[in-house]
Amino acid sequence: MTDETCQWQGWREATERALYGAGGFYLRPEGPAGHFRTSVHASPLFAGAVARLLGEVAEELGTAEVDLVDVGAGRGELLTAVLAAVGTSLSVQAYAVERAARPDGLDPRVEWTDRVPGGVRGLLFANEWLDNVPVDVAEADAAGTVRYVEVARDGTERLGAPVSGPDADWLARWWPLREPGTRAEIGRPRDEAWATAVGSLTAGRAVAVDYAHVRASRPPFGSLSGFRAGREVPPVPDGSCDVTSHVAMDAAGGLPAGLPAPELVTQREALRRLGVSGERPPLGLASTDPAGYVRALASAGEAAELTARGGLGDFLWLTQRVPSDAG
Repeated sequence: MTDETCQWQGWREATERALYGAGGFYLRPEGPAGHFRTSVHASPLFAGAVARLLGEVAEELGTAEVDLVDVGAGRGELLTAVLAAVGTSLSVQAYAVERAARPDGLDPRVEWTDRVPGGVRGLLFANEWLDNVPVDVAEADAAGTVRYVEVARDGTERLGAPVSGPDADWLARWWPLREPGTRAEIGRPRDEAWATAVGSLTAGRAVAVDYAHVRASRPPFGSLSGFRAGREVPPVPDGSCDVTSHVAMDAAGGLPAGLPAPELVTQREALRRLGVSGERPPLGLASTDPAGYVRALASAGEAAELTARGGLGDFLWLTQRVPSDAG
C-alpha cells in the first residue's frame, strides 16, 4: 500500500471524509439519484403520501401554515414533488437540509441549508438520512474483546483499540457482541443526530425512514456496505462509492422522557395508512374505462415497489410526535 492508503482511521472518520470531504461522494454533481434508487425516485406516489402526511400534521396543529423540513434532501427532488402535490391547499415553508451545494433551478420557495433549522412547527422528514450519518464499526476479537475496526483508504481493515466509554455503553445496551468475529455498527452518532433533529421541532412530527433493524434481528456481522451506479460494491472509503449501513432504529427512538413514545412501523404499513397500496384495479374497469385502467395498473405497480416485502416495503418508519406543549 502507498503512504496515503496506509493511514489507518476508524470507520466513522474515514466515512466522513469519503462522503463529505473534498471531492466526497455526496458532494458530486449527480447526487444520490445518480447511483441508487430510493423511494423518492421510485414513484411520485411517495411524495403524494408525504404531502398527505403534511396535511395531517397541519390539521393536528390547527393551521394552514406549516413547515416542511427534508433532512438529507439530495437535490431537492422530494420537496419539489411535495410542494407540487400540496398546491395551494397549504402555505408551506420548505427547508432542504443538505451538505451539497444548492442545485440550479430549484423552486425558489425552498430554503437550502446545511443544518436543521430551529423552531420548526410542522413535519421534519428524513428519508435515508440516518444510514449516511457516519459511525464506527466494532468487532469482537479471538479473545472476545470488542475492538474498533480501523480501515485504510483502499478498504483494508485491521482491529484497533478496545471500545470504551459511551460507545461501549451503547453496544452493551443496544448491540452486545458476545462471539469472536461478530461485528456491529456503533449507532450512537445517529441517535444523537436524530435527537437533535427532533429537538428542532416546537410542535409537529419527525419521521425517519431507512433500511433498519431492531435488537431482536441485528445482523451478526454488521451491515456495512458500498453502492455505486446502482450496484452493491465493497465499502471502500476513498470517495468512489457510498458507504452505508442499516440503522439500529429502535436505539434512535430512545429519546428523553417528556415526549410521547415513538412509533416504529414498516414502510408497507405507513404507506397503507396514507392511501398507498399495491392492489390491482378491478378488471371490470378495463372495459368501462380502458385508459383509466392502464393508469391505475401503472400506479398499482409503483405502489407495489414501494411496499414490497424484501424491498422498500421493509424499510422502517420511525415517527416521533412533538405536542405543542412539549417541554
